[in-house]
Amino acid sequence: MTSGLRAEGLTKTFNTGRQWFGERRELKAVDGVDLNVPAGTTLGLAGESGCGKSTLARLLLGLTAADSGLVTFAGQTIGARQDAAWRHQRRALQLVQQDPLAALDRRMSADRQVAEALEVHRLGGSHRQRMDSAHAMLDAMGVSSAHAGKYPHELSGGQRQRVVIARALILEPQLLVCDEPVSALDVSIQAQVINLLKDTQAQRGFTCVFISHDLRIVRHVSDKVAVMYLGRIVEYGEPDDVLKTPQHPYTQALVAALPHAGKRRSQRFVLQGEPPNPVDRKPGCAFHPRCPHAMPRCAVDEPALASTGNAHMAACHLLTTSNTTAK
Repeated sequence: MTSGLRAEGLTKTFNTGRQWFGERRELKAVDGVDLNVPAGTTLGLAGESGCGKSTLARLLLGLTAADSGLVTFAGQTIGARQDAAWRHQRRALQLVQQDPLAALDRRMSADRQVAEALEVHRLGGSHRQRMDSAHAMLDAMGVSSAHAGKYPHELSGGQRQRVVIARALILEPQLLVCDEPVSALDVSIQAQVINLLKDTQAQRGFTCVFISHDLRIVRHVSDKVAVMYLGRIVEYGEPDDVLKTPQHPYTQALVAALPHAGKRRSQRFVLQGEPPNPVDRKPGCAFHPRCPHAMPRCAVDEPALASTGNAHMAACHLLTTSNTTAK
């Protein structure tokens, strides 16, 4: 079995320009991220919009060059080199984008777009053979022959997302990164697409990184869950551990915001303060301006991920303080 996906010390900073005549301002989208996704498993990556999830996805696939750090998959280094070796590697690394209508060419039918993936990588034999393979893949994804020849605007949202997934899977990738693949779909269609991905992974054994802001979906699809806040991983562990016994105050707030039968509005924990400006990030723990448990230390020192038991980890000074007190 291959070694899976590993990321070590990934960072990515974007220059946002000057503010009037002041200094150049920088946005640190990804800040020292480490990940380990064993082959054939799924890592769920959760967090609010703007926390850096999509940038991390592009770094993992080599679509964006990292400022520092290293990504390897199956023992090979992944980087945004744009050379012949990178293009050959791209076949094994595929992305399912958030907006299927934007990801698809509106001038091409669904079956032609799926077959085009084979043509780009010079696979699948003749044009007729590629089209036959495209129809077979679309059928496996639940897109009937009656819809295979239609254009994206003639398909429903769920059908378009299935076409995007079919276009990625027809290349038989070893790594699939799904960036909010069901966020724009109705709940019933979400369940269909998620079950489709899980069944296909069980059959083909590819490694998957599934990005979503919805912890319920992440829990359903993932073997491990990582929670991201302002470019850093703040909690990591088994899905049930993270959702049932969250250790970081940010994760606790996300879990408390989930709707539960019988929960009254007054029982829900709501984060205080405005969402932070990632360009104007404060020293210390990035979450401390909104944290109800913040201590003076939180405004100075940035906490590192520490074990809370088993494979459950969180980056919070409360954990080290409680452990010291217990001793």
